[in-house]
Amino acid sequence: MDKQQIQEEVKAFEADVETDLTAYLRHKGVLDERVPVCPDVEERWSMIAREYLPDGAREFASYPVVSLGWMMFIGMAMAWYWDKDWQTYSAKEDIYATLRDVRGYDNLDEVILEQVLGYGPEEAERVSALVADCASRVLGILNRRRIEPGTEAALGCYIAALHRLYLAGMAVELNALGYHMTAV
Repeated sequence: MDKQQIQEEVKAFEADVETDLTAYLRHKGVLDERVPVCPDVEERWSMIAREYLPDGAREFASYPVVSLGWMMFIGMAMAWYWDKDWQTYSAKEDIYATLRDVRGYDNLDEVILEQVLGYGPEEAERVSALVADCASRVLGILNRRRIEPGTEAALGCYIAALHRLYLAGMAVELNALGYHMTAV
């Protein structure tokens, strides 16, 4: 594949992931018809991705659902930070590392669910299942593409998957916080 074909493949993959996740999350009742957006949190994506990529890529071979799903949790945390005290949190350059270093990469989900979002056991379990379902769906879309591992296209699709899961996490948390987009 040449560069343009790779870009087209990644763009098509990301569009498929966005369509699938949005429909699924609406069906589960955690997103309204109008998906909430937050440019402040979206702008942090590239910094978060640069920080996360070494850990996520390393874990993908053995734990692909975790590698993908953790980014959805990070999107949720970022939306919560935006709602609670964006002035403070937007100044932090190492939000991912700060979250990860509380109890390590393997426990990132628990740190976000319990310590950031403040969920009790039942709600944490429900949200964990939702994130696992979303990450599994994205992995299924990626596997159906039959992209050769270790290629530029594979990396591009992995990053696109992380991006869509980050935005999905952000939207789900904004919705949970009461941000319901309505036409004016």
